[in-house]
Amino acid sequence: MKSVLLSAIGSVVPRGGLPVLLLLFLAYFTSTSTAYDALDPTGNITLKWDVISWTPDGYVAVVTMFNFQQYRHIQEPGWSLGWTWAKKEVIWNMMGAQTTEQGDCSKFKAGIPHCCKKDPTVVDLLPGTPYNQQIANCCKGGVLNSWAQDPNNAVSSFQISVGSAGTTNKTVKLPKNFTLKAPGPGYTCGPAKIVRPTQYITSDKRRTTQALMTWNVTCSYSQFLAQKTPSCCVSLSSFYNDTIVNCPTCTCGCQNKTAHGSCVNPDSPYLSSVVSESGKAINTPLVQCTSHMCPIRIHWHVKLNYKEYWRIKITITNFNYRMNYSQWNLVVQHPNFDNITENFSFNYKSLSPYEGLNDTAMLWGVKFYNDFLSSAGPLGNVQSEILFRKDKSTFTFDKGWAFPRRIYFNGENCVMPPPDSYPWLPNASSKLVFSLLTTVIATLASLFILLN
Repeated sequence: MKSVLLSAIGSVVPRGGLPVLLLLFLAYFTSTSTAYDALDPTGNITLKWDVISWTPDGYVAVVTMFNFQQYRHIQEPGWSLGWTWAKKEVIWNMMGAQTTEQGDCSKFKAGIPHCCKKDPTVVDLLPGTPYNQQIANCCKGGVLNSWAQDPNNAVSSFQISVGSAGTTNKTVKLPKNFTLKAPGPGYTCGPAKIVRPTQYITSDKRRTTQALMTWNVTCSYSQFLAQKTPSCCVSLSSFYNDTIVNCPTCTCGCQNKTAHGSCVNPDSPYLSSVVSESGKAINTPLVQCTSHMCPIRIHWHVKLNYKEYWRIKITITNFNYRMNYSQWNLVVQHPNFDNITENFSFNYKSLSPYEGLNDTAMLWGVKFYNDFLSSAGPLGNVQSEILFRKDKSTFTFDKGWAFPRRIYFNGENCVMPPPDSYPWLPNASSKLVFSLLTTVIATLASLFILLN
C-alpha cells in the first residue's frame, strides 16, 4: 500500500516537488509537537545554581537564569520558578526575588525563615525595588528578553540563603523537580547536574574567583505543551492577483455561537466591560471575532516588482483585547533573505540555523517607534516593507515562491494557508496540480484506513 501511495503522489507532483512537500510536513510536525525547534536547535533556558559560601547550617547561592533562545522571550507577567527540596531545607532570606508563599514556619521560635515550603515557587521582584534588596540582573518583573534581540537583558538572577542543607559539597543535596512557567506552561526542565564551578573575574580583571559548587538545570520549550491551539496565523496577497488569501477558518478556534464570551465584536456596547472583566488572567486571550479567531495575524503582501529588485510589505495585527506585546519579534524563513537590500522600519538580524544556508531572518520593532504592539483596536498593528535584490538564477513569482516558508511570532509557529490557495500567477497551472494532489492523497489515505 505504501508503494501505491508514493507512486500515486509522484505521478501528480512535479519533479523535485515531493521532497519539498515531505520536508514541509516533517518541519511542521517537528516544530509543533516536540521541544525541538528546527530554527533554533540549541535554544534553551539554563539555570545556573552557584554556591558562593557555606553557612553553619547551609549555604548561600546565586541562581542565574540564561535565556539562550534566539527569539523566544518571557514577557509580562513574567517567569516563575519552582522546585522540590531534597531534604528539609528552608529559605532563610532572598535578594532579588521572593517566594509566592511563606509556608508553615511555626516550629521556628526565633528568626522566622523567608519560606518553609517543601516546594517553593519563586518570582522576580519588580523594577523600583529598594537597592538593599537587589543584586545584579534582578528586579525586571520576570521579563526575560531573547538572546538574539537583547542579550544584555536575557539574564535574570537572585540570591538565596538555604538552611538545613548540609555544609559541605559532600553532604549537600541538589533540589529536584524543577518547573519553569513563563508565565504559563510550555517548558520542561531536566534534573540538576553538577558541573565545573563557575569562575568570576573581578572588575579590575586582575583576579579570578570561583563558586564553591555549581549545578545546571536545562529547560526546553514545546509549543505543543504550551497551548492546545495555535496563537497566530499568516495571510497572503500580491500585486499580480486580486485574491487575498486569509488565514484558514477556525485556525485558532471557532466562534462559539451558543456560549457567550468566545470572542467580542469591536462595535459591541459591552466591549469595555468584557475587556476589564475581573478574575481573568492577562494571558487569557479575549479576541476580536474573526473567521480564524487568532490573537495575532501576520499579513505578507508582495507589493512591487522592479527590474533588479522586488518589495514586500509585512503587517502584524493584534486581535487580542487583553494583551499588549512589548519587545515582540518575528522570525521569517524565505530563500531571498540571503539578498536583502533594505529593511525600512524593523530591526533585522540574520539567523543561520543550518551551516551555509542564510534564509532565516529575525525582525523586531525599532525602540520608541514600533517596538510596542498595542492590544486590539485602531493602534493594534505594526508594519514595515522589505526590499530584496533578485537572484536571476532562483527568483520567480511562480508556484508561490515569493511567499514565506515559515513565520514565527514571539517564538510561536504561525499557521500558513494551504499551498493550493496561494495567489498564483494568472497563467499558472500549479494550483490545479496541488488541488489534484490534495484529492489523491485524501482518497488514498481513506483506502489505506479501510484496508487496514
